[in-house]
Amino acid sequence: MTCTGDWCSAPGRRGHPSETVGKVASDNNGSVMLAAGGTGGHLFPAFALAEELQRRGIAVDLVTDERGDRYGTGFPARAMYTVPSATLASRSPVAVVKTVMKLGSGLRRALQLMDEVKPAAVVGFGGYPTVPPLLAAGMKGIATAVHEQNAILGRANKMLSGRVRSIATSFEATRGIEGALAAKARFTGNPVRDAVIACSARDYLPAGAGEPFRLVVFGGSQGARYFSDTVPAALAGLPPATRARLDVLQQAREEDVARVEQAYREAGIAATVAPFFKDLPERMSHAHLVVARAGASSVAEITVLGRPAILVPLPHSLDNDQLYNATRLAESGGGWCIEQKVLDTERMAGEIAALIAAPERLVAAAIAAKKQGRPDAVRRLADLVVELMASAA
Repeated sequence: MTCTGDWCSAPGRRGHPSETVGKVASDNNGSVMLAAGGTGGHLFPAFALAEELQRRGIAVDLVTDERGDRYGTGFPARAMYTVPSATLASRSPVAVVKTVMKLGSGLRRALQLMDEVKPAAVVGFGGYPTVPPLLAAGMKGIATAVHEQNAILGRANKMLSGRVRSIATSFEATRGIEGALAAKARFTGNPVRDAVIACSARDYLPAGAGEPFRLVVFGGSQGARYFSDTVPAALAGLPPATRARLDVLQQAREEDVARVEQAYREAGIAATVAPFFKDLPERMSHAHLVVARAGASSVAEITVLGRPAILVPLPHSLDNDQLYNATRLAESGGGWCIEQKVLDTERMAGEIAALIAAPERLVAAAIAAKKQGRPDAVRRLADLVVELMASAA
C-alpha cells in the first residue's frame, strides 16, 4: 500500500457505504458490527479494525449516528447503518427526558438491526451513538466489547462497561477501570489506519541550518479555532530568517481558512490551509514538528509515526481526557503538553522558535514518541474480537 492516506484505497473494501445503507448482505455468518460515534477520534480506530478484520475474511458492518460519513471517507464496511442517538449536554429535566427518549428510539432501531444483521459480536468505540447498539446486542445475547481510546474511561464506555464481556484499552493504566472492571480489561493500544502504518517507516530527519522547517498544525477532525487565532500570529512574530524557512500545513475550520491564509501571506510564510487533509498521515510523516490537540487518535498517530509534538489539550473536553493523553506523552519525553490557559501568542512563538533552534531536542522527542507507538494495536484488538466471536459460537 502506498503512503497516501486515501481511505478509499483500503483493501477489501466492498463499495462506498452509501451504496449499501439499509441493505443486509446475504451472508451474515461470522460478521462483526462496529459501533462508533461520528467523530474522528471514535471512527479512526474503528476504521483501522475494519481494515484488519476484512484482511482476515471477516465481514464488517458499521453503526453510527448521522455524522458518520460526513467526510465522504468511504468507511471499509459492507454496510453502514445509523441509529438515533443523543448526548446528554445538559442536566436539566427537559434535556434529560429528550436524551432518554432519543436513546430509547435508538435502542428500538438497534434491536431491529440485531435481528436483521445477526452479528457474531458487536464492538463499541465510545460516544453516545454506541449505547443503543451495545445495549441491544447484550439484550440479544450477542458478545460485546468496548474499546477505550483515552487514558480515562469515557462516559459512554463507563455506562456500558459493566455490561460488556471485554474492555480493550489504549493505555496500560486507564483511569476509571478498577475492581471488577479490571478483570475484563485488556491492553491492546489504540489502532491506527493502514495509511499511518505505511508512513511510519519514514525516519525522522531534522531540518539542517537554513533548510525548510515543516510545521503541521491541526486540531482534530473538526479543526480548532484556537490554533487559527494563535499560530499564524505567533509565527508572524518570529525573525524574518526563521519565517522564510517555515513551510506550514494547517487545518482550519472552513470559515477560518481565508483569514488564516491571509495572515500567512502577510507574514511571508509559505502555508497550505484546508478544513481537512485526507493525506494527513503522509504530511505528518514529513513534519519536523506537530502542533495539535491531544485527542486519542491524534496522539496514537503521532506516536506510531514518531514525530515530536506540542500538544494543547482541549480545555473543555469531557473528563479532561485530552489532558491525560497529553500528559502521558509528555512524561515519556515524546512531546510537550502545554495547557491553553497559559499558552498565549507570545509563548507559542517562543516555544516554536526554541525548538527550531534546537534540532537535537526534536530528534530526542521523536525517538521517545516512537517508543510509545503501538503499530501492532490493530492486530491485538482484532485478536480480541476473534476470541469474542469464538466465545459466542
